[in-house]
Amino acid sequence: MVQGRVWHDRLLMETLTHPDQNGLKCKEAHNYENTTQKHVRGPGDFGRHRQEAFEKAPMHVAVMTYLGFGIVTLFGYFRDFLRAVGLEKRNLAQEREEQKDFVPLYQDFENFYTRNLYMRVRDNWNRPICSMPGPVLDLMERVSDDYNWTFRLTGRTIHNVINMGSYNYLGFAENNADYLETVADKTRQYGVGVCSTRQEAGTLDIHVELEQLVARFLRVESSMVFGMGFATNSMNIPALVGKGCLILSDELNHTSLILGARLSGATVRVFKHNNMDHLEQELRESISSGQPRTHRPWRKILIMVEGIYSMEGSVVRLPELIALKKKYKVCLYLDEAHSIGAVGATGRGVTELFGANPDDVDVMMGTFTKSFGAAGGYIAGKKELVEYLRSRSHSAMYTSGMSPPVAEQIIRAIKCITGHDGNREGIRRIRQLAQNTRYFRARVKEMGFIIYGNDDSPVVPILLYMPGKVVAFAREMLERKIAVVVVGFPATPITEARARFCMSAAHTRDMLDEVLHHLNQVGDSLGLKFSRQKQPLQSDLYDGTDLEPDS
Repeated sequence: MVQGRVWHDRLLMETLTHPDQNGLKCKEAHNYENTTQKHVRGPGDFGRHRQEAFEKAPMHVAVMTYLGFGIVTLFGYFRDFLRAVGLEKRNLAQEREEQKDFVPLYQDFENFYTRNLYMRVRDNWNRPICSMPGPVLDLMERVSDDYNWTFRLTGRTIHNVINMGSYNYLGFAENNADYLETVADKTRQYGVGVCSTRQEAGTLDIHVELEQLVARFLRVESSMVFGMGFATNSMNIPALVGKGCLILSDELNHTSLILGARLSGATVRVFKHNNMDHLEQELRESISSGQPRTHRPWRKILIMVEGIYSMEGSVVRLPELIALKKKYKVCLYLDEAHSIGAVGATGRGVTELFGANPDDVDVMMGTFTKSFGAAGGYIAGKKELVEYLRSRSHSAMYTSGMSPPVAEQIIRAIKCITGHDGNREGIRRIRQLAQNTRYFRARVKEMGFIIYGNDDSPVVPILLYMPGKVVAFAREMLERKIAVVVVGFPATPITEARARFCMSAAHTRDMLDEVLHHLNQVGDSLGLKFSRQKQPLQSDLYDGTDLEPDS
């Protein structure tokens, strides 16, 4: 027993003090006796931002949801039978008869789901727009003559549809000529593409300026920008960890994080969403056991989380994560795609929201596609980390550099947010977004809908549950000139289909009131108000008005 304890202690210490080999440096380990204590909660101010709701659906709703999927599945098999006997036309790609013995190109269940369920309702997705995706947009009307297998445009445009689906958090998806003057100037100066990788002839002075600006904005030593947000995760994670490393990933992490983890070759273990007790349990077991079979210490342990989870609207429990990171001397990777610019008093994301030190996050990642109205992403942190990625990242070595006008758009947005452009328009937008978020969330709760997420999150998922109601909701809202995003299985758990509303600083109070008015009516007509929790009336939110732009 004593020998086992000694071996356990030694293994834990070796794991925590193992030197870094992939650009991440974890601090020296402390005495093992400290690591055996129950993990300490983060700073007290975490409670101020922890108002998160995940109300469960009533039992009859869950039963009806399963029953609905069961019925459409049975009809799907019946329609497959009709296709097999030649009574219904086959429209979807399928394996050729002479290739039946080969590994299938099309997965059977995915094919079944697509041809029998998704096709009947796919008019609710991929709708073409023909205007700027601002607070309102114009849609190109389309119809189908073969039950959504193909579409044709009618030539008619649906004007002034309120846009509740875009990640235009700060309203920088705009075409104001005064705001975009510098972007136009940079386009004339540099053109729209660099036609080279960053390591060859693709690094311009505007890229250097942007990276310095991003580092100052995030209050870290250095940063590096990339032309694609998805690739910022999927192509950089393999450069940071590899075989012999361990990734502890939140179960609701974005696909780009999951893909990057898989490509890295590291061992991946999943912990329950925002569950710090489960994460600590995984940490303790992983450190004690070491690598599979050999039980050698892990080369590196990396915790991967998001700032705001785009399907749940929940916010990471950052102070507790940092406490665990320091306690076990592991590394932390924070994806702020949806939180940078959208939360915090000055838009600096969840580190500012919780008053955390950015230096406590080893890898800060974010995208420019949401709050900044542009494209691409960034990795920020210690200078050693960034310099390591410049020579090891596939996204830096094999892809073209960021488009110059896109880089200028990001610079313009950051200067606006920080007030370096000489006015307070950026702060007004941040405050307007926070005001819109609190108002919309409070009103929806009062109506009796079940919504998920944190009170500070501009992503507002409204639970619809049943597949038939999801389709009816999206179509009915569009009839009322409101564009919403609906999401169902397999993108969500089978019993948690939802509509996802995204708040924007560009939404006026009148727009939100119109959306809420129609949402209330549709909720009553379709029977979508499932909440059993009575919400108090927050009268202070009703007195708010739109914040006036700085003159």
